[in-house]
Amino acid sequence: MEEELTEEETALYDRQIRVWGADAQRRLSKASILVCGITGTLAENVVLAGVGCVTLVDDRSPTEDALSANFLVPPSLELHGNKTLAQLCGDSLKDFNPMVRVSFQNGDPSSFSAEFFSKFDAVVVSGCTLSAKKSINEKCRKSLRRISFYSVDCRNSCGEIFVDLQDYKYTKKKLDEAVEVELQYPSFQDAVAVPWRKLPRKVSKLYFAMRVLEKFEELEGRNPRDVSIADLPGVLKLKRELCDAESLNESHVPNSLLERLLAGTREFPPVCAIVGGFLGQEVIKGISGKGDPLKNFFFFDASDGKGVIEDISSIS
Repeated sequence: MEEELTEEETALYDRQIRVWGADAQRRLSKASILVCGITGTLAENVVLAGVGCVTLVDDRSPTEDALSANFLVPPSLELHGNKTLAQLCGDSLKDFNPMVRVSFQNGDPSSFSAEFFSKFDAVVVSGCTLSAKKSINEKCRKSLRRISFYSVDCRNSCGEIFVDLQDYKYTKKKLDEAVEVELQYPSFQDAVAVPWRKLPRKVSKLYFAMRVLEKFEELEGRNPRDVSIADLPGVLKLKRELCDAESLNESHVPNSLLERLLAGTREFPPVCAIVGGFLGQEVIKGISGKGDPLKNFFFFDASDGKGVIEDISSIS
């Protein structure tokens, strides 16, 4: 029998219970979420929603880039001490909602075992390498329990979200009737392995641009976003090779878009806020079972202010 919400929880989350019901709030209050690489708006949303526990992984020291992109980091350097980004953000999150347990884990997320990830209901990774995203996603899929996997990557004025809910069932209203919906998600590895020529003609150009940059960083042994405009010739050369191998017209990956992504490798705070907020809502939907979940990519470009959802699934 599921535990009921306490009187304190019922009072604190009264508005949310009115929106999505006590059952959904109960699922949230028992959920455990792992966030690797701190994204401020995401962490804020899930903590305010009332999840049971949030574990943060980010051993980096605070930098000017982190200060500009993450409002959870105190602006004064005197307050930082020897704390990591995870610890600094955790201190802020505890103030937002003292009822949520906030803990920390040191280490490289890609080195964590499948057993470690099995402790969580949802795993969110930010700014990970291509191989790390594939590895962590596969470890989540090995668990006996269903673990929702999310990855997010913000580059300059653009952002990307990937979602893998595995075999996901939820109930939605249709003509005043409750209808059960079942969605099957591909892993990140299977999704990005779909041949480009088999994708819809109008698929977001950001999808291709992100894949080119990920591949370039992997081939060069770079960390995510450890690139600059000086790498443009090499990136364009790789783009031509990939388009040729995939039988895709090069116009689908504009040089101007790649140049823009390389020209500003810092995270753009407004984009982080928009993409992080969107991701936070998706994590809440995935746990609560309320609302149609994203399947399976989301792209945002501040140059036109548009967000695009793309369903890129493996071809059998």
